[in-house]
This record gives sequence, C-alpha cells and structure tokens, in this order.
Amino acid sequence: MNDIRIMLADDHIVVRKGLVAMLNEAGGMKVIAEAANGDEAVSLFREHHPDLLLLDLRMPRRDGVEVVAAIREEFLTARIIILTTFDTDEDIYRALRAGAKGFLLKDATFSEIIESIRAVHAGKTCIPALIAAKLAERAAAPELTPRELDVLRLVVQGKSNRDASLTLYVTEETVKSHIKNILAKMGVSDRTSAATMALKRGLVRLD
Repeated sequence: MNDIRIMLADDHIVVRKGLVAMLNEAGGMKVIAEAANGDEAVSLFREHHPDLLLLDLRMPRRDGVEVVAAIREEFLTARIIILTTFDTDEDIYRALRAGAKGFLLKDATFSEIIESIRAVHAGKTCIPALIAAKLAERAAAPELTPRELDVLRLVVQGKSNRDASLTLYVTEETVKSHIKNILAKMGVSDRTSAATMALKRGLVRLD
C-alpha cells in the first residue's frame, strides 16, 4: 500500500517540525511539503497535490478558512483536516462549511491525529464529539446579517450608538434596531454580554 502523502501548513516552525517527525515515523505516511503561511499553503497544494492537508486555522496572509475555500474551489476532492488551538464554534462552523473534512485541537493525542488522518483519507468526516456538539449549537443559532455583524464589531470595540451611526453612515435609531436584533438572536440581555459572547464564539476578533 502506498504511503499517505501529507502536506502540513502551520506558521509555528516548532509545531510543524514536530509533526513532520512524528508523521514520518508513524508508518504508512509521508510529509511531502510544508507551508508557513496561507498563500504558501495554496501554492504548494497546487504544486504537490497531496493526499491530505493538515492545516492550522490561524496563519499569516490567509487564514485557514480562506485556504480551505480556495483549495476546495479548485480541487473538489481535496481532503483537509484543521488542526488548531482554537475551538470557538464560529471557527468550527466556517471551516467545515468551507469544506474541511476534519477538525482537531492541538492537544489531541498523536494516536488521535493518526486515526483522523487515516479516516479522512478513507473518505470519512472526522469530528470529535465535543466539537460536533459545538457545531450543532452553532448551526441552530440564528444567523446575524452582515450589517448586524458590523454593528457587533463596533460594540465589541466599545463604540457608542452615536459612534456606530457615524461609522456606518446610518441613524442612531437604525443602530439601536440592529442591537435589539443582535441581543435577541444571541439570547443575551445587554451589550456587554453580547460583546463577551461574540469574542467567545469567534464572531468577532480583536486583532
């Protein structure tokens, strides 16, 4: 049986080199390419056509979700596993919606990583129970509109209704209406709770 040809994409060189060493020693697997950022990941995937891509979610130039979307648009059968320290439900939802076939946290055991690689390579979807529960919760939540997300980002930044109205070129009443909808959809009662939940779920990031 031929080895599973794996490509790694992670901007942390120590993590990447550790995975390379472990995967190459696992038997039946071989790392054929390494990428340190999102743009490089897409470029090297085109060049090497790996059997499977093990991809970090947060990387420079292009994040993991953008990489998944770009690769899957060009290679419909691409098998991609997200490996990350982040487990916010929005990250999970976006990555899997873009076409990832697996999602693992970096505290997963080596045997769990190996099993997931083999499962996804065999055509299965591999999502641990805890992550599946987060995904189900996210899928059941009402979607915020793009404009509501704009308002939510400004709320997280501590902007007042007036500041938000000036930034978005809308009236304060419109901002208040959006905030009312945001609170209802998120199931919270005030702006502070909405901001806290937005950061926890990964709806908004403080970059």
